[in-house]
Amino acid sequence: MKEKIDPNNLPKHIAVIMDGNGRWAKSKGAERVFGHQNAIEAVRETTEGCAELGISYLTLYAFSTENWGRPKMEVDALMQLLVATIKNEIGTLMKNNVRLASIGDIESLPSACKRELREAIELTGDNTGLTLVLALNYSGRWEIIEAARKVAALAISHQIDTTDITQELLSDHLSTKGMPDPELLIRTSGEMRISNFLLWQIAYTELYVTNVLWPDFRREHLYEAIQAYQQRERRFGKISEQVKS
Repeated sequence: MKEKIDPNNLPKHIAVIMDGNGRWAKSKGAERVFGHQNAIEAVRETTEGCAELGISYLTLYAFSTENWGRPKMEVDALMQLLVATIKNEIGTLMKNNVRLASIGDIESLPSACKRELREAIELTGDNTGLTLVLALNYSGRWEIIEAARKVAALAISHQIDTTDITQELLSDHLSTKGMPDPELLIRTSGEMRISNFLLWQIAYTELYVTNVLWPDFRREHLYEAIQAYQQRERRFGKISEQVKS
């Protein structure tokens, strides 16, 4: 599958909605937490696969603001798993020259999560390969509201005029500032939803939905998604003849 990929037509930024952990666990007769625990290999495979191909950014939807509404036992287990995984994967990130970053309301995470995340971001800060972005305590609506508040504050303090507010200005106040918008969004488990993820950034992103549950997702599935992306014609509102010319 990897050999069929055109290295001259790779997305710079791939985003992933990692879905299906609970259903995977249920199919094994286990608790939902078992699915989260077995999803780590999918994260590792996807990260290493992107790094090997030369993808610049990979953003993983790890925990949404809405996920706090799940049963407390599951949320607590997820937070503990997050801390352990970040700590245990530092070696893999360094070996693959991967730089870790994060988006979302990080300050509202438990202190242990914040500590491990900040340490990992600092340790990998000089790596020059793939940037792995963890979307933690994140939602697209939260991000847009935060950006709107920052821009409004500039207007109130007369640093800008309302006529200065543009798409570029608002983009510069999103948590993804400096990153290209995702060209490819992968969602596992077959669900046809965006789930409040990168709402501003995916305006023209190519969507790829697979029925594979996230714990079973491997490099060959990543390669299939990239091949599907490479077969698309990205028109950005234009007609096909304009794009070809």
